[in-house]
Amino acid sequence: MIVDIEQHSGFCFGVVSAIERAEKELENDKFLYCLGDIVHNSAEVERLAKCGLHVISHEEFAKLSNCKVLIRAHGEPPETYAIAEIQNIMLIDATCPIVLKLQQRIREGYQDMQKVDGQVVIFGKPGHAEVAGLEGQTEHHAIVIDDDSDLKNISFSKPIRLYSQTTKSKEGYENLQKNIQTKLNKDIDFIAFDTICKQVANRAKELCDFCKNYQLILFVCGKNSSNGQYLFNLCKKANPNTQFISDAFELKSEWLESVDRVGICGATSTPMWLMEQVAESVVAIAQ
Repeated sequence: MIVDIEQHSGFCFGVVSAIERAEKELENDKFLYCLGDIVHNSAEVERLAKCGLHVISHEEFAKLSNCKVLIRAHGEPPETYAIAEIQNIMLIDATCPIVLKLQQRIREGYQDMQKVDGQVVIFGKPGHAEVAGLEGQTEHHAIVIDDDSDLKNISFSKPIRLYSQTTKSKEGYENLQKNIQTKLNKDIDFIAFDTICKQVANRAKELCDFCKNYQLILFVCGKNSSNGQYLFNLCKKANPNTQFISDAFELKSEWLESVDRVGICGATSTPMWLMEQVAESVVAIAQ
């Protein structure tokens, strides 16, 4: 049986950097707080927990003082930094540079829109960690749009600056732009910015090409990954015989019946070691 792992799958550079920062700190102190899951993958979170990384909520963070806390790649709103300064919390800031740049652009866009009674609109998943940080740049006045059903929250007679969460679907963002444009009153100032991470946007063609070469595709990803759900749907469309699993224990032997070519891939939140574990399990079951 041929079992291949798609070469571009695995952590994006932002997640790699955050994990490396955590591991470096843990080498010395053996204990470190992390504000939220460092990555949307339970297997990796559990691995780092064994090394001493302790995940906390924002409620728990607000009660801390005189300690170190890691900010993950998703970024944080300004109030997180304000709390840290007041309570003498040293922040290990591992916010992805692409997210940081987007936060700055949204902050500037919000300042511009305040001058003309305009709106900042963010194409993103409500409650997502990155989106919370982006909303914070607008004092939480941004309008978050997940799909067309949320368009009712926009005023089409006021100026609009549109941005996207970095891990959202490129196709979905383009459709949203078109839908807003068709509803806008004449001559309304509307600008949509290209803010989807290129590492995510370019994955579509790579994954589709990969999936077409195998009888079975195993998409390995945490169930709460926004990026993962998007990429899984792309794989499923390219190859209907695609299965979503979070770890090797979810493999089913019947999936491998009459199959001799298996492709394994994952999201930008999927560790390579986990995909390798799945590949080893596939080979073991097939023997």
